[in-house]
Parts: sequence; C-alpha cells; structure tokens
Amino acid sequence: MEGKELFLMVEAISNEKNISQEDVLESLEEALAVATKKRNNIDAHVEIDRKTGEFNTFRQWMVIDDNENFVDDDGTEFDTELHIYAKDANGIAVDDFVREPMETEEFGRIAAQIVKQVIIQKVREAEREVIVEDYTKRVGEVIMVTVKRVDRGNAYVDMGGVDGMISKFDLIPNESVRKNDRLRAYIKEVKSSPRGAQIFLSRTVPEMMIELFEMEVPEISEGVIEIMGGSRDPGLRSKLAVKAKDKRLDPIGSCIGMRGARVQAVSNELNGERVDIILWDEDPAQFVINAMAPAEVSAIVVDEDKNSMDIAVEEDQLALAIGRGGQNIKLASRLTGWKLNVMS
Repeated sequence: MEGKELFLMVEAISNEKNISQEDVLESLEEALAVATKKRNNIDAHVEIDRKTGEFNTFRQWMVIDDNENFVDDDGTEFDTELHIYAKDANGIAVDDFVREPMETEEFGRIAAQIVKQVIIQKVREAEREVIVEDYTKRVGEVIMVTVKRVDRGNAYVDMGGVDGMISKFDLIPNESVRKNDRLRAYIKEVKSSPRGAQIFLSRTVPEMMIELFEMEVPEISEGVIEIMGGSRDPGLRSKLAVKAKDKRLDPIGSCIGMRGARVQAVSNELNGERVDIILWDEDPAQFVINAMAPAEVSAIVVDEDKNSMDIAVEEDQLALAIGRGGQNIKLASRLTGWKLNVMS
C-alpha cells in the first residue's frame, strides 16, 4: 500500500467514525504488529511514518530483571524469543524493549483479515471513548429519547444514534412505556465497558424535575429565580423550593405560569405528578412551615442538636400535614433536610 493510498484510507475511516487520524494510525500499527506476531511467533513493533506512510517493522524483546524465576503478567515464563535480561540489554531499562529492525512483510489474506479485525476492534474502542467522553460532560442534562425496546421492565432507548438504558427502578411507577415512545430522561451516569459505552438515564430523580422547570421557566434559566432544592415521590407528588433574587418577582407564580401552564407542562412530562411550589426561606423554621403546605402549621419547635423539628397542627390539618402514607411530611423532610415530627 502506497503512502498516499494509506492516508486516504485513514482519512476516510477518521471521517466515517468521528475519531482522530492519529487514533486510526495507532490502531493500524497495533494491527500490523499483531499480524506479524501471529505469523512469526515473535514479539513485534510497527511504526508508520507520519509524513511518508512508510511501514517500519521491528522485532522486540522485553527487558526483564536478572531473575531466573521470571513470570510475565499473562503467566508466560522467560522465553528467549520474547524476553532479554537486563545484563544483556545494553543499558535499556527494565520493562522497556530492545528493538531490532526487520523486513516489513507482505501481508497475505489471513494476515490482512487479522489486521481488519484488530482495526475494527480499535475503532470501536475509540468510538466508545468518544461517546463516553461526550456524554460524561452531559451528565445532568435532560434529553429526548426514543424507546427501542422494553425488556424485563427496563427501557432501552435511542438518544440520537447512541444507545442508553432506563432501568425499571428509574422509570416512574405505573408508567406505561412502549416501543417507539418518545420521552424525556435525565442523564444519570456514564460508564465504559468492554461491550461499549453504557449510558444510564432516569425519570425518577429530583434533578429530572428541576431540569424540566429550568426548561419551562425562562426566569430560572435567566438566573432571576433560583431553585433551592427538590424532592419527589415519582409519579405522585413532588415539592420544589424556589426563591427570587429580585424581591419584586413572585417566584411561585412564575413557576406555576399563566393558568398553571408551566407547572402543568412539567407534571405532564412526569406522568401526571403533582408539583407543590414552595417559597424557600433562609430561616429553617419558616422554610419547614412553607414546605408543609398545603397543611397550616400552628407552632414549631427546633432542636438543632438533633437536626429535628416538632410541628404542631390543628386536628383538622393533621391528615394534610402527614399526607397519604406519610407522603407530605416525607417530601418536606427531604426538601428541607430536617427530621420532622408532627403532632396535633
């Protein structure tokens, strides 16, 4: 293969797979080295001249300490075809390589197939790293996805050419999700694995609700209203704490929107989840009183040592304060960060 032909091939692979030409060249060097090893049962190193495209092949021996009981990481014992003792390595450091130029081979059909397989593998690895790097930067975003399939309660989704998964624990309870459904999800975690990039999304975390409000309420994205926290019972109810940087603004009204349009848009996206908009207060006791809405608090006692508050309500407010299954007080506790005890 001539140098010009090589660089055209490298450029084509680089453009098609969206990886750097240097990564492609390094993959090709490794592929050629693997083919040489398999054909000659030796260790080899291949370099491609970045200007001319010329191939240079070297036989190499790994330098090891002068120890007769040497065993390599893969279990290989000392082999004169692969290793050389430091005393015979002319000053080359242990774990480095002694290299000797050898004739670059003409690769036959079998070797060419090996090269092709290794290049495919390396290109996949490079693609995976590009995806991992890209989506790691996007953790915390809410994106639109399309459901490709649902298996054992887990939704496997397409994020625009990249696959992701919403586990059954990250789907809203009792939410019906089917193939080809389009929905929003929060990018929660990105991992790199031998099988490729693994991107995990969620529809149940509080951050999902917070991001949706940032998308729906311009005053939040503009920074004049600040979200101070959120708590959720996914699909049923949630609480969002907000404050205005300009006291002339009504942060609750801004989040609710004209005729409830903004809060309703978020609720619809969360499978009908009811959202309470709470006014944040720098006084922890007042913040808790606000967070207990719609229940009205009669009195409150703060125990800072135990990070708890005792809340007194009228008898007719007790059910509202606690909520169905303790929902209201649990959400208020998570939102404020205080342990709350209700009494009438």
